[in-house]
Formats: sequence, C-alpha cells, structure tokens
Amino acid sequence: MLALHAAPFSARMFAGVLSRLGENRSAFAPDLPGFGASDAPTPLSVAEHAAAIGDFIDMMRLRQIDVIGCGFGALVALELAATRPAVRRVVIAALASADTGDRPQSPSLAEAYVLHAWAGARADCGPGAPLASAFAACAERLLNGAQAAAAAAAEREYPLRERLRQIVQPLLLLHSSEWPRGFGALIEDLPARSRRPLPGGVALFESAPQSIAAAIQDFLNA
Repeated sequence: MLALHAAPFSARMFAGVLSRLGENRSAFAPDLPGFGASDAPTPLSVAEHAAAIGDFIDMMRLRQIDVIGCGFGALVALELAATRPAVRRVVIAALASADTGDRPQSPSLAEAYVLHAWAGARADCGPGAPLASAFAACAERLLNGAQAAAAAAAEREYPLRERLRQIVQPLLLLHSSEWPRGFGALIEDLPARSRRPLPGGVALFESAPQSIAAAIQDFLNA
C-alpha cells in the first residue's frame, strides 16, 4: 500500500494511520518530490510526480499495490492508476487546490503570510482536531509554501474529470462531511457506493484516524 500526501504537507500526515493500514500489508508513505525530506526539484507536473513515485515502485520491486492519495497526492494516485498496471485499488481524499504561494520577503507581508498559514492549517484540520495537529500543519505550510504553489499550478493543468473516467480499478472517494468544497460535480460523477463522508477537515488522516483507517481497510480487504 502506497500513501501519497497532500500539498503543502508531507508523509507525516499519515503518521496516525500508517501502522493501522499496515497491519496486514506492507505500507509506504514517501514524500513527494520537493516536500518533507525530499529534494526540491524544478516545478513538476502531476505526471512527473507520478513518474518519480513510479521509480520508487520499481526500486522496491512492488508488483501489486493499492494507492491512497490526499489532495495533490490524490491526483498523483489517479495518474499512477491510469498508467501503472500494478495498481489494484485506489483511495482518494480531499480533492482541493493548494492555495499557498512563495513566502513574501517584507516583514509585514511575512507576518500576514504566517497568519494566513495558521488560519489555513486550522481550517484543514477541522474544529475537532488537536492543536498539535494544527501547529504541525501550519509549520509544513510555511516550509513547503513554494512547492505548494508549484503543485497548485500543476493541479490546475491536470485533466481530473477525464482521468477519473479512465480509472478501471475499484475507487473510493473519502470526503469530509464538514468540508464539501473542492469536489463539485466530481462527486456526482462517482457511484454512491464509491463515496464515503467522514468527520473532520482536509486533514482527515489526523482528525479522524480510526474511522478513516477502518474505511480504507474495509475497501482494500473487499
């Protein structure tokens, strides 16, 4: 099982669920290029991010994989499903646009940017999430701001609706009952059995780890 994080975050977003999801399968959560502990490349398209993760799949000699993607990672997961026969099942969550840009240079703008990052982190995590999760999310927004802007540009160019229609593998869309924006008509394009609302904000994997792990396990074990 391969878990791909949202922008502007890192694989840390899966810390609360990875051990649960790996109870009966190998589970990996690599940082996408430019995020977390990975090297920062020139701006990459969704397909180029998928190719980088494909190199990881080849290096690990993974012959059959289930892919979980959140936010920008969901687009990379869909691209892998469309181009890699090894992908067996797909779980996507929080199809949202990253909205952070380069960090400003002036002190006054920098202060406004930090406040914006904190407000965004609180909204991402949802009202019931621990403050520690919001602090970590804010820190990652600040650290990965430039890469998140590049990811947002790549997301705008990605033919999401077309890709969704091309996916032949079983697919589950997890979305927040408190955070419906960002899906629009895409939700209606999917069969009802492929959609499951869960409590929490964009940070479903942190605010509701037990329920989201159970939903994913039920789908992958079916």
